[in-house]
Amino acid sequence: MKLIFAGILAGLLATTAAKAEDMVFTSWGGTTQEAQTKSWAEPFSAASGIKVLQDGPTDYGKLKAMVDAGSVNWDVVDVEMDFAIKAAKDGLLEPIDFKTVPKADLDPRFTTDHAVGSFYYSFVLAWNKGAVSSEPAGWADMFDLKKYPGKRTFYKWSAPGVIEIALLADGVPADKLYPLDLDRAFKKLDTIKSDIVWWGGGAESQQLIASGEAAFGQLWNGRVFALEKDGADVGVSWNQNLTAADVLVVPKGAKNKDAAMKFLAAASSPAGQAKFAEASGYAPINTKAKAEMPADAVKSLPDAHVDGQINLDMNYWAANRDAIAERWYAWQAK
Repeated sequence: MKLIFAGILAGLLATTAAKAEDMVFTSWGGTTQEAQTKSWAEPFSAASGIKVLQDGPTDYGKLKAMVDAGSVNWDVVDVEMDFAIKAAKDGLLEPIDFKTVPKADLDPRFTTDHAVGSFYYSFVLAWNKGAVSSEPAGWADMFDLKKYPGKRTFYKWSAPGVIEIALLADGVPADKLYPLDLDRAFKKLDTIKSDIVWWGGGAESQQLIASGEAAFGQLWNGRVFALEKDGADVGVSWNQNLTAADVLVVPKGAKNKDAAMKFLAAASSPAGQAKFAEASGYAPINTKAKAEMPADAVKSLPDAHVDGQINLDMNYWAANRDAIAERWYAWQAK
């Protein structure tokens, strides 16, 4: 795989100047960014001579402020797909140069004029085995304080996931989630609000579950995968796992746009995606990547848990992001 990856990069980067400028890659930190660094940034730098500096965590307010001020310090940023759709409409992103970034093998679900897929993930229910009296089976158990006492942890930002979980726990069928019934969702969340511990980044979610500070939690599947690899005593339920994708974008006015596009080509290549998927447990967005992965690694991906799987509606969220956020943060502050 290394030889294939080097060959692809050599072709993509043949025109790179000898004295290339450094570029900055921003992501969510923790085990995910570590895997992105080893799978994408390090091979890319070795082949191109372009040094990839790491920053993070991703901050949407900061990205917008940079663009608005005309002083952009990030070149490639890992963001959630609903944000990317809205940011493109708001003029915050550079269009992808598909002459540099091969498009034919990219999953069209996660490819737009302004973004290419980073990885495909699921939100799953995870728990600390030492902190629970019995193991939960699904999202409804997160709202049963009598049977399953203890703190719960959820993603604190206004984003796809928590509202859908509340509605599913309240009995809404998966195919009737959208448009989201916010009144019903917040009423359900009110029943456990005092027992919620919020996490803002993946590394924090891992710490909360691994330490037992939160007995149960909504986690990205790759974060649970990393905990399991490290020997943490955690359990996971894929029942009604919620799927979405992160994508890679280039902020409008990025100083190193040419280098950024070459980095995107390497990160989204079959070998780059295969290497990252194997390291992270997240599914690749290049349709040829799985052919370069060991069979046992493929079995751990979200694609292997399609029974009962629910696709989060990124277009709905992009269209309603601001209105939902206003209500979400007002509710959290009460």
